This record gives sequence, structure tokens and C-alpha cells, in this order.
Amino acid sequence: MVGRGRIAVLGAAAVATVAATVDGSRPVRFGTAVDVVQLNVSVTDAHRRYVTGLGERDFAVYEDGAPQAVSFFSGGDLPFSLALLIDGSASMDETLPVARKAAARFVATMRPRDLACVTQFNERVTTLQDYTSDHAALDRAIESTRAEGTTALYTALYVSLRELRAQQSRAGEARRRAIVVLTDGEDTVSSVSEDQVLELARRSDVTVYAISLRSGTRSLITRDQASHFLATLTRDSGGEVQFPRALSDLEGVYGRIADELRTQYTLGYVPANPARDGGWRHISVLTPSRQDLLVRYRLGYYAPRR
Repeated sequence: MVGRGRIAVLGAAAVATVAATVDGSRPVRFGTAVDVVQLNVSVTDAHRRYVTGLGERDFAVYEDGAPQAVSFFSGGDLPFSLALLIDGSASMDETLPVARKAAARFVATMRPRDLACVTQFNERVTTLQDYTSDHAALDRAIESTRAEGTTALYTALYVSLRELRAQQSRAGEARRRAIVVLTDGEDTVSSVSEDQVLELARRSDVTVYAISLRSGTRSLITRDQASHFLATLTRDSGGEVQFPRALSDLEGVYGRIADELRTQYTLGYVPANPARDGGWRHISVLTPSRQDLLVRYRLGYYAPRR
């Protein structure tokens, strides 16, 4: 239960409680207490180009098949909080110099109100720079990454998801939350399982993007298992996994993620179903007037319990 004046979160970030459109001129602050589901929606055309300029009336939102009234809409101006996770295991030794430059180019695209942290993981998960808008501090953290040891991918994702989820209850400003993880995709030493990571992701309003570098030293079965995990994690959260063919493609991959974060739409709605039973609610988002568009978003959320 949430007391008066507090924001209740439905496995999602709480957003403004009155119908509103964000113009980016000032931070959006929270109003009176209400349960709001926030959806970050990416829209592309048949050529995978991001589509901007759509309005609230261009979207239709359904929960378990029932139409929902949108009470909050942003056309891409919300700031984001982003966790940059960089695999620092020994297998990344030749990759890290290129990865550092690509990640630094990503940081350069951040706007003044955007926040990011830099986390390196091998057998340990180390926060090299906590959430900040200071580009120089983020660049220094990226440059300090080193390759050694084994890979605790699941632990790194789990820790980052928990931190971003905790921010939801502390935040007084509406913003998008995301993780971008660069890895060779194979976990070797985590203390949590992939199922625990997937479950936490489904309970969080955090979009996960993965950049998976295929290692020739792994068996085909191991590569397929790692790829399936990352594909499931990103699909369920509304993100995407990329498999660059060459290290030279990394900068373009980071650039595409940056473009997506800048062009996403954010929709909020108060569920028409008031039951607080902890059940899974399936979400559908359509663009009825533009059926040629591809719309990507998280697949659902868990309702709160009384």
C-alpha cells in the first residue's frame, strides 16, 4: 500500500498523474498518488528508420485486450537514466580499446538532463562511475576499464536492474530508464540465474539493449544459449539485441541505441483493471492509422498486491 502523496509503481516508473504532453522545456514533476503504467515505445518504418512526429492520438494501448485511456504522453523529450555495462573479462582484451571509443561516442550524445553510470563486470561487478551527467567523468570511467578474469553477466544485469528499479520509487521526475550491456554473451560465475534476471526485468520498467560479440572460442550450443537469453531479455523489456559482425561496427550500434533513446515515445495510463492481485498483465500498443509501422515496447507487467 502507498500512503497519500506517494507514487505507487506497477512494476514500472510512476509518471505524472494528469493528462499531459511533454514539450521538454522543463522537468515533469509528479502529482497526486495514483497507479500509472509507463511505456517506452520505439517506432520504426519498413527501412528501420525511427519515426518521429506522431501524437498521442496516433497510438492505441490495450491491457489484456481491453482499451486503456492514455493519461501521459511524451514525444521523445524525456531525459533518461542509463547503465552502461561493459564486459571486462579476459576474453574482451582485444575488444576493449574499440569498445571504449564507441561507448565514449555514445556519452557525447547525452543531453544535459540525461544521466549515466559506467559499470565493469568480470567475476566482480564494479561501478566505475555512479549516475552523473558529467561527460568527462563518464569518459574517464570508460577509459579505466580493463580485461581480466571471468564473466558475471547475470549478476551485473541483476544489480543494475535493482538499482534502476529502486530509483523509480525515489525519483520526483519522469524519465526513461535503460541498460546497454556489451558482452561476449557467456556467463560463467554469476551467483544468480538467468531466470532470476528475466523475472526481475519483467518486474521493472527498464529497457535493456544488448550488444553481443560472438566468440569463436565457444561452442555453437553455448553461443546459441547466450544469444537466446539476450534475445529474450531485450524482447521482454522492449529493447533489442545486436550482433555486430565486426568491431568496426560497434560505434554504429551504440549510435543507433542513442538515436532510439532520443526518439522514443513515452505513454502512461492508469489501468482500467483495478485488481491488485499480483497477476501478469499483457500489453499491446498499436498505431491504427499507420499499420505500416513497427512498434516495440515491453510485453507486460505484474500488477501490485494488496
